[in-house]
Amino acid sequence: MGTQKREAWKIFQIIAEFVDGFEQLSHVRPAISVYGSARLKEDHPDYQRAQAISLALSDAGFSVISGGGPGIMEAANKGAFEGASTSIGLNIQLPHEQQSNPYQDISLNFRHFFARKVMFVKYAAAYVVLPGGFGTLDELAEILTLVQTGKTRKIPIILINREFWNGLLDWFKGTLVTAGTISESDLELIQICETPDEVLDIIFDFYEHRGFQPSAEEEEILLEL
Repeated sequence: MGTQKREAWKIFQIIAEFVDGFEQLSHVRPAISVYGSARLKEDHPDYQRAQAISLALSDAGFSVISGGGPGIMEAANKGAFEGASTSIGLNIQLPHEQQSNPYQDISLNFRHFFARKVMFVKYAAAYVVLPGGFGTLDELAEILTLVQTGKTRKIPIILINREFWNGLLDWFKGTLVTAGTISESDLELIQICETPDEVLDIIFDFYEHRGFQPSAEEEEILLEL
């Protein structure tokens, strides 16, 4: 098969990933996307933190969406799986590190990062970001960019483990704000906390005077992701 035909078939693969994601996730709202390192083991405090936060979210009525792999992703799915709501894994095919964890009520498989990213954003009422590496930073930068530019609705963006994130936040303030590449008000998009109760308080405070469902205007914005 020639390159042009292969690329044409690739387009159909991409469409199929979007259609499958939309069909399976359209009913899971409200949902919270949880991120963090694939490399942290079960005995790590951040693994245990992710599991406890996800259990609390699940019991509070939120579906939990993770990347479906090991480490913090596994902890998030495990906590949600133990709770009252749906545990969702958006799995990605990688040469290494990514193996699906067994704690998923809904398991989707992606070849393409960009299709997977849309699913994380489109159905999330909040982002909870635990310590991680380049992939976690990529997802954090993605949601900050989309909210900052108005390409998605504003939602809580919550960082867990102040000690881990303080250096990055200091750099945002001391370098990016000082250089004028972001506004000081952009820092207000981020909140930081430590415990499941704090996470729930931030989310419920944000949605206290509105429902979790996107408004008609926000639905239009989400159609343009």
